[in-house]
Amino acid sequence: MINYPGGVRRKQTATSSSHSHRGKSLEEDINQTNEYYLVSDRAVIHKKPTPVQIVQVNYPKRSAAVITEAYFQQPSTTDYNGLYKEKHIDFEAKQTKNETSIPLANFHEHQVEHMESIQKHGGICFVIIRFTVHDETFLLPLKHLLKYWDQQIKGGRKSIPYAYIEEHGYLIPFKYQARVDYLEIIDQLYF
Repeated sequence: MINYPGGVRRKQTATSSSHSHRGKSLEEDINQTNEYYLVSDRAVIHKKPTPVQIVQVNYPKRSAAVITEAYFQQPSTTDYNGLYKEKHIDFEAKQTKNETSIPLANFHEHQVEHMESIQKHGGICFVIIRFTVHDETFLLPLKHLLKYWDQQIKGGRKSIPYAYIEEHGYLIPFKYQARVDYLEIIDQLYF
């Protein structure tokens, strides 16, 4: 079963899935969605850059610098954050080719701890997961990630099953301008 905004449940069929965005990365779709949110003055949400320390640069041509050595300055937190309806939004986006689950190895401990901290202080945290094989993108509230994360720490399963995400997550239908319109689901869950 798939949860749609507004609590409507419907079984996905082969013909009900849009194939118009195959080949696009989840990050590209979210970045375009966030740009639409910004231009339409709906929300201010940006992708966070990863802090990198550049150590060595070669200049084979005057106009073409090539970074030959760089290091991550510190672990990054989550992929995206910003403000929506006076609430802090913080989320991680993951894409998988696996058709039966998403490995928890795709998430890092510091990211999970960061989201827990944000949520504890009143922010809204979730993950957006795209199953490329199914051509489906879901919003999964943080509590569901934490359930499997905590079980993994205790020696349990090391992935979240697709069937669990299908049941407890919210399918994000592909749209033209807001390709991954996650705020529609956030409105239903939090406002």
